[in-house]
This record gives sequence, C-alpha cells and structure tokens, in this order.
Amino acid sequence: MIQLKDIVKTDRIIRTSPDEVLSRAISKMRTSHDAVFVFDDKNNFLGVINPYYCLIKSSYPGNSKVRHCLYHTPKIRIDYSVGKVAGLFIESKIHYLPVFNKNDEFLGIISARHLLKFYLGSSLFTVPVSDVLKMKNKGLITIYEDDTIKTAIETFRKTKVSKLVILNKDLKLKGVLSYYDLISYLVSPRSSAHRGEREGNHVSFLHLKVKKFAKTYILTLKPNDLTSKALELILDKKIGSVIIVDDEKHPIGIITTKDFLRILWKTANGSKAQAFNKDFNQNSRQVLGGFFKGLNFITSYLSMASRGAKRRSDLSMNEIA
Repeated sequence: MIQLKDIVKTDRIIRTSPDEVLSRAISKMRTSHDAVFVFDDKNNFLGVINPYYCLIKSSYPGNSKVRHCLYHTPKIRIDYSVGKVAGLFIESKIHYLPVFNKNDEFLGIISARHLLKFYLGSSLFTVPVSDVLKMKNKGLITIYEDDTIKTAIETFRKTKVSKLVILNKDLKLKGVLSYYDLISYLVSPRSSAHRGEREGNHVSFLHLKVKKFAKTYILTLKPNDLTSKALELILDKKIGSVIIVDDEKHPIGIITTKDFLRILWKTANGSKAQAFNKDFNQNSRQVLGGFFKGLNFITSYLSMASRGAKRRSDLSMNEIA
C-alpha cells in the first residue's frame, strides 16, 4: 500500500517570499495547476500562489505583493490516505499541496502527477475512456477559434474549468486553450495595460482572437481506448489532458488529471471504477456551450461513444493545422 511518507517531495520546491511581486512568482510556474509556496523569513508556510485563484477567480494585477494574493490550501497530514489526498487535489484545483506532521510542521509537498505514477498499470484504469466520460459532471466546454480572449476569460470564470477546447466553423478540433496560456497578459499591471480598450491601431489583448494563443499540438484518443493509455500520455508527455474525438475529428470529450484523481477518490470511498455509470449525469451527454445547441448529431456521437467500437483505435498524436 502506498504511504505518503514515501512520495513526499522535500527538495526543488518552488518558493517565494510574501514581499515578492505576483508577476515574478507566477513566472515560476509551468501549468494551470502549479503552485508557488510562500514562506516568511522564519520559514513559516503562509500559503500558495496559483494562476486560477490569482487571475481567474480573482484579478490581481501583476505588481501586487504576493502577501495580498495568497490562497490557503488544504493541509495534508502525513497519515492521510491516498483517497483523501486525491479528494483534496480535486477540491482545491491545485496539483501541488503542502504536507504536515501531527505537530503542524511543514514536511514537504506532494504532487498529483507523482501520486498517479504509482498507479501506472493499475487495474483501476482498464476501463474504456467512454466510461470515464460518463462520470463527468460537465460536458465538453468549447469555444470557436475566432472568439475573443474576452469570451475565453468569461467562459473560464463561468465554468471553472482550466482548459477550453477550440473548434473551427465546421466544429472540428483546432486546439486547446488553458488559462495558463494567458498568464503573461493577465498579470500586466492595470495602470499600464489598458485592457479592454483600443489604443490607436493596436487592438487590446481582450479583443484578440483565441486562435492566436491556443496550442495546436494535441494528443487524442478514441472512446474505446483504455484510460490507461490516457494516463500514460499525460505522465509521459507531461501534459494535463487528452482530447477524445470521433472518427471525423469532432471532439466529444476530454480526459484530465482530475479524472484519474476522481477514480482514486471514488475507489477509496468504496466505489469501483467499473461502477462509475451509476453517477452519470444525463446532462453530461451533451456538449456544453451555445455552439452545439440544436445539433442533433451530438447525441448520436455520444451514443456511439458509449457503445464503443468493436476494434480498439490506434493512438493518434496529431498536430492540428
């Protein structure tokens, strides 16, 4: 059985002081779910800085002091179960959390990615991707490649997701946009950014098209592929998600690190991965967003996904032009 003491990380922790400016602290991160750990001059842990809480849920300017932007994460105790830790990763939306002993002394951190590495090859992840899609509370959140950054930010805030799937006018996959992709712009000092306005011949950041910022190198799988393939990709390629597509490249779902954490959490709480269908919300069969309203083919796509193909599809790693 995996114990936290065996996977706690004590070195190479991203640290900063409460007097650092937010833009410099944010620049130390690489993904939407990263965290910078804040300590005072006596090495007391104060909290973390995270892109979602600083820039999406709140809108701190880049010249803010870190002490004013702190997020107080759940404290993981060294004797917590793996299932409980997985639940705290999900609840906090942060994939790096602090670990403490019974005396409330900081021991190190634990990462979701490092935890999941211990479950590579586990029978927990031998279910088809389509089964995992059925347990998700939200459908696929999408926007068009010609939508503005303002629309993207509003969608991030409304849906509380970390990634948006980008479509072209034919509703085919064109890329993925995470709020981390917008960090360097979102942390600009308000006094100089003039966000939302037009300055001469220059269109402000908020009026730029989503396609200028979206990542076009996307890893994809088919509904009948096993979730173990998705986990291998996420860990091997150091990414946060895999897009699930049908035979015509229409995106029908997304598998993220959070989905694997949910499997660990549910298993620890007495649920089996194969029983996830019991928690299926019928609304999650529909792709969210105004783009797909009234399009009858969505139902047939998802129905096809749930039936599965007779033959497993090969993994595709495509750069979407």
